[in-house]
Amino acid sequence: MPHRQYVLTLSCPDRPGIVAAVTTFLFENGQNILDAQQFNDTESGHFFMRVVFNAAGRVIPLADLRTGFGPIAVKFTMGWQMRDRESRRRVMLLVSQSDHCLADILYRWRIGELPMIPTAIVSNHPRETFSGFDFGEIPFYHMPVTKETRRQQEAAITALIAQTKTDLVVLARYMQILSDEMSQRLAGRCINIHHSFLPGFKGARPYHQAFDRGVKLIGATAHYVTSALDEGPIIDQDVERISHRDTPADLVRKGRDIERRVLARAMHYHLDDRVILNGRKTVVFN
Repeated sequence: MPHRQYVLTLSCPDRPGIVAAVTTFLFENGQNILDAQQFNDTESGHFFMRVVFNAAGRVIPLADLRTGFGPIAVKFTMGWQMRDRESRRRVMLLVSQSDHCLADILYRWRIGELPMIPTAIVSNHPRETFSGFDFGEIPFYHMPVTKETRRQQEAAITALIAQTKTDLVVLARYMQILSDEMSQRLAGRCINIHHSFLPGFKGARPYHQAFDRGVKLIGATAHYVTSALDEGPIIDQDVERISHRDTPADLVRKGRDIERRVLARAMHYHLDDRVILNGRKTVVFN
C-alpha cells in the first residue's frame, strides 16, 4: 500500500543553501520527493518552494517530521507548513442570489474534483431562493443583513466559522462587502470571485457597463479578500473574447462560465497548497 503523501510549502528571504537543507532533511528522514517546485522573486529577494513527498522506507509520523524541520525553518526564517494531503480542509460557502458558482462548486465537490469538507452554506437570502438545490447534509443558514445589522451578522458568521472549525471561506458571488475587521480576521483564508478582469468595471450591472463601452474582452478574477475592496492578492484570472454581435445577455452568460471556472481553479490551488502569499501578490505553483 502506497505511503501517505505530505506537502511542504515555505517562503523565506533568499540565501544559498535553502534547497540543500530541505532536500537533505527529507533524505535523512527516509522521505522520497515526488514533486518539487521553487521560485526566487528577485524583486523582493524572497524564495518560495512547494515539495510533495512520501516515505521511501521507514514511516515517520507527520508530527515528528514537523518537529524535526523546525530548526531548519528557524535558521532560514521561514514561513512554512507541512500537511497530510489526505487531510481535507473545511470550507464554508457564502452566497447571495446568483447561484451559478455555488452549483458548480457543489458539483465539483461531489465528483471529487474539489477535495474539501463543506461546513455550511450561508446566504443573506432565504432557503427558498435555492429551491432547485439539493444541499444534502450541508447545513444552510439564512443570515439577512442590512447596513444597521452588519456588525451583528458578521459576528454570527464569525461564530459559525469557529463552531464549524472552518479553514477556508469562499464568497461564491456573495454580494456583500465585508467589514475591515472581518477581512482582517479572514486574511489568507477567504477567496472572492470578482466579475471582471481586475481592474475593471465595478459596482452594479458590470456586464452592461462593459457592453456600453464596447469591450472586446470580459473576464473574472479570484483573489484573497482584504480590507482594500477588490484589491486582494490575485490567485487566478481568465478572459473571453467578445464581438459586436454579443448582447448584454450574451456577456452575462459568458461571464457566468468564466466566473465558475476561475473560482474553481482558485479553490483547487488553495486546497492543494499551491498558493503562497507574496506581499500584495501570490506565487501559484500550478
